[in-house]
Amino acid sequence: MSINVPKGEFLGHPKGLFLLFTTEMWERFSYYGMRAILVLTMVAGTEANNPGFGWTNAEALKLYGWYTGLVYLTPLFGGWLADNYLGQRKSIIIGGILMALAQFTLAAAVPGNIDLFYVGLAILIVGNGFFKPNISTMVGDLYKEGDNRRDGAFTIFYMGINVGAMIAPLVCSTLGESPSFGWKFGYIAAGVGMALSVVIQVFLAPRYLGNLGIEPAAKISLQQSAGEKKPLSKEERDRLRVIWVLFVFVVLFWASFEQAGGLMTIYANDKTDRMIDFLSFEVPTGWFQVLNPLYIVLLAPIFAAMWVKLGARNPNTPIKMMFGLILTSIGFMFMVAAVYDQQANGLASMWWLVLAYMFHTMGELCISPVGLSLVTKLAPLRLASLMMGVWFLINFFANLIAGYIGAYASTLGELAIFGGIAATNLGFALLLWPLSGILVDWMHGAESYKEKPTVKEELETASNVA
Repeated sequence: MSINVPKGEFLGHPKGLFLLFTTEMWERFSYYGMRAILVLTMVAGTEANNPGFGWTNAEALKLYGWYTGLVYLTPLFGGWLADNYLGQRKSIIIGGILMALAQFTLAAAVPGNIDLFYVGLAILIVGNGFFKPNISTMVGDLYKEGDNRRDGAFTIFYMGINVGAMIAPLVCSTLGESPSFGWKFGYIAAGVGMALSVVIQVFLAPRYLGNLGIEPAAKISLQQSAGEKKPLSKEERDRLRVIWVLFVFVVLFWASFEQAGGLMTIYANDKTDRMIDFLSFEVPTGWFQVLNPLYIVLLAPIFAAMWVKLGARNPNTPIKMMFGLILTSIGFMFMVAAVYDQQANGLASMWWLVLAYMFHTMGELCISPVGLSLVTKLAPLRLASLMMGVWFLINFFANLIAGYIGAYASTLGELAIFGGIAATNLGFALLLWPLSGILVDWMHGAESYKEKPTVKEELETASNVA
């Protein structure tokens, strides 16, 4: 069976990209909406006007680390099931339905029913395993090997992720942090967003994606090899080795970046001056979660255009990631400055967080979307979703580490944590630089970009396939 994607483009990309963009946008609305209020729900007092569970900061950050870690462990299994049995499209629907049900379960558990709350988190973890690796793999499948639009496509797709993430705190935090509504309504809003994602995928995918993602990738690969199961070639093994080496560096990035939902959220809540005096308005803590996706929406089109414009002069992925680690390090230096400001004046200025999030976002754009794109370039077809699950396994380790790093702030202090993260990112960036040449050799030309094929070339390819 050959993959048949409907013809037609929008903004120079297949229309299916924008369907996947919208599907992922609402799923990320759901995820980031609940993420913005999760720690705040746990630390809110049981007798407060908006009651939560009354946990300590350290306890809440450890739960946050385990939850956000396990969310990225299950894609390993979801990717394997999709590759071998379910296909990507069916896996996305199953995952979406489970996550919508999970958000409504969390809403029913607040306040007071911690056991039901755990059940909701567990269902979210399972649902994300089905959803997350498969939709990202489908983005890569829209493009032929060597198409220099692929990095740009993942950056556009990434912008969809962050449109959802930008809207989410404005809705879920505004409802959840308000005593008039309460945490319950924040989780309900997240559930509605997830339900919209499922509806869009069910009704519009046949029109814009054709048969993409219906058959399991392992079945398609077997058909293409005339029914013969072949072992991995040396070239394929080398390419997989690149993914595993970069795994280490990207774990560090995400462990740093994920302080946004934990330690940086608590720092914004407890030690930052959130008052806008001329408006007599205090910015809700959850609104700081809007900064990263807002910057993504503003900067992603610039980065996407830049990768396409550079063409054959495009920096290789390891070099892009090196720059990402350096930018992340600079962002945490602004958090170091925030600590000094807070120690001198009682509360830190909001502008330190605004600047930190900006540099973290630029670092993210050099690492995350190009990393997703790289996996689709390097992974063999029969392992495509499984290897995307492996890539998301990065976030399992990173989020778990992030939660424990944040928890140590209560004993080591924010200055040591933020300064240590800045120094470590810079050190790993300098280590990645000399390794980049070796990694490019192991890619065996996977990043040798070609110009977009002409109509004539596409017709000739279609004729040969037929």
